[in-house]
Amino acid sequence: MTKSQVRFVLGNAVIDDSLDVDRWDYIYSVSIAGGDEIKTKLSVHFIDERLSYFVGDFIPTEEYQAYRDANI
Repeated sequence: MTKSQVRFVLGNAVIDDSLDVDRWDYIYSVSIAGGDEIKTKLSVHFIDERLSYFVGDFIPTEEYQAYRDANI
């Protein structure tokens, strides 16, 4: 994906790091009434203006878990 396509899907990055223009950081938070606040971070990395990889502290969906278990 291009940077423009990633921006369309995820929106603008929360942190604009002028020293590393090939990494965009997204912070997501959810507050549950009467409970804790859940925060997750997603870092998207580009090489030659194309999405290369991403990392974060998110939890995979049940669909991904089923796919991974079926293909191990």
